[in-house]
Amino acid sequence: MIANNIPASIILGLFIAVSAVMPTRAQSSDVPLWLKKHVGTADGQIAPVVLQRARALYQKKTSAGKVKNPCYFAKDATRPSTLSNGQVGRRFYIICESQRSFRAISSGYGNGRKLKGANFSNGRQCARNFSNAEGSKLTTGGSYVTAETRTSFKGYYRKSGKRVPFYRTFLLYDGEGDTRNARERAIGGHPAVFLKWQCRFKNPQSSHADKEGYVPYGKLVDYTSGRSNGCTTWSQSASKEVLALVEGNPTTLYIYPESGDINAIAAAVKAGRSLKGSDVYWNAACLKAIGQPKFWPKRTLQPVINKWRRSLPKQSPRVLPICK
Repeated sequence: MIANNIPASIILGLFIAVSAVMPTRAQSSDVPLWLKKHVGTADGQIAPVVLQRARALYQKKTSAGKVKNPCYFAKDATRPSTLSNGQVGRRFYIICESQRSFRAISSGYGNGRKLKGANFSNGRQCARNFSNAEGSKLTTGGSYVTAETRTSFKGYYRKSGKRVPFYRTFLLYDGEGDTRNARERAIGGHPAVFLKWQCRFKNPQSSHADKEGYVPYGKLVDYTSGRSNGCTTWSQSASKEVLALVEGNPTTLYIYPESGDINAIAAAVKAGRSLKGSDVYWNAACLKAIGQPKFWPKRTLQPVINKWRRSLPKQSPRVLPICK
């Protein structure tokens, strides 16, 4: 219930914001019965508003001839990384309606930063901060279309007693609206694993060797379902499925929440308005944990990040020690 002392202008503004971002019954009436079974807020299900917007984006792009892939993606960044039973939380969805296929998998969200004058970092369990500022390392909700993939060499690691090369494929996104600077931010999707460099060893036969014949060596670190630099991350096994699905055949990805959703939720919490039974949506467990979410507009956060970057001392390029 809204407190009696809340100004009418705030209430009206909240109503308008919520109305603009939530689906209508008519818009969701064409969801097939088999898919409706997967709609909900429990683990493994997709929230109604997330599905509605993901379907609308996919239908828009297919009607315009921009996408021909029989499947589309969605992500709910309001969900927790792990469940109360310790299992990995699932917040990324692969939906293939023509095949009557629905799958929910884990995915990371942006970890943000803690800078002097602005703390926009996120915890390991739930995301509170979101932004489209370059260098923010935060997730931006909205509409994307998958683009080309780029595979890069990261170094060597030990597998089955041998030093083997590690390559990671990165799926680029093209966005619109708040997400239109996805390429500028190097935002895309990739396996939730990176190589933590430790040293370098002589391997002049490698095509990746430097001018002195050395290649980097390190430890493979898996951070499935954890935080990322703002990209969409998946487990290594799930990544193979996702990347194979879109290689040369782009599709849509809708990520929830958008800036309007975040602002509407923040206003509702500030006004003391209960979300139970209302039209606004946020994962209940995470909303309880974070208090209220915050969207940092690029125009507000970018100057802070740029100032921080200018303050950093110049450092010489890192030289890895020789492996023993």
